[in-house]
Amino acid sequence: MSPFAVTRLEWRRLLVRPLAWVLAALTLAWLAWNFTLMLGSFLSSQIQRAAQPDGPGFIDLVGVPLLGQLAQLAFLVVPLITMSVIAGERRNGTLPLLFAAGVPASRIVLGKYLAVLGWLLLWLALTLAMPLALMHTTHFDWGKLAAATLGLALMLATLGAIGVACSAFASHPAIAASAALVIALALWSVNLGAQMAGMNGGAINWLAMSSHLQPLLRGLVSTTDIVWFALLIVLALALATRRLAADKERN
Repeated sequence: MSPFAVTRLEWRRLLVRPLAWVLAALTLAWLAWNFTLMLGSFLSSQIQRAAQPDGPGFIDLVGVPLLGQLAQLAFLVVPLITMSVIAGERRNGTLPLLFAAGVPASRIVLGKYLAVLGWLLLWLALTLAMPLALMHTTHFDWGKLAAATLGLALMLATLGAIGVACSAFASHPAIAASAALVIALALWSVNLGAQMAGMNGGAINWLAMSSHLQPLLRGLVSTTDIVWFALLIVLALALATRRLAADKERN
């Protein structure tokens, strides 16, 4: 069985799970409401901004803040989406069936991760559809929007990998969701004390997810930031694969 076969199987499970539909509906409704509020504020301040040729535009005041709100929701949504991908299989007793079918642990992890990543990127695309619907009626800073979108995609991919890893180690989906939430929040705020002390450099700031996402949201694309997300994704998936391989040997 190829990783894509596992991906198709996991996609079908996501489509029939009410949780995925409820999360998508509630979060998109909340984002749409906030998009409407930010758009109203943007339109009401057009006269004041007309006197500032280099002032913030639609992407700065509406597009990027909307993606920032999506990032905040991701800390809760991603653990809930990923909590059952492997822990649910283990709890239901169906994980040995995949092992018995001769599917390597690496293909199981990769297939399930790709299914989760597809759902998260679709969630991001539906959110982006809101500001993109007005691209013909206002000035668009495509470079800044592309950088912010890249940052959100990398963040979602990283949180998804962490969620899959936690699901691989946990014996219950609730434990997996809690662990993924705690790890994600720890990665985001690990440098909070250093920033309060006025330290803007050093290893502690490099470890923080916020240090790598915020420049992308400002339109600054750096290879260092992209590599940081890629390394964390590879590390999380490698740990998940190692855990599943150990389970397969015990079975």
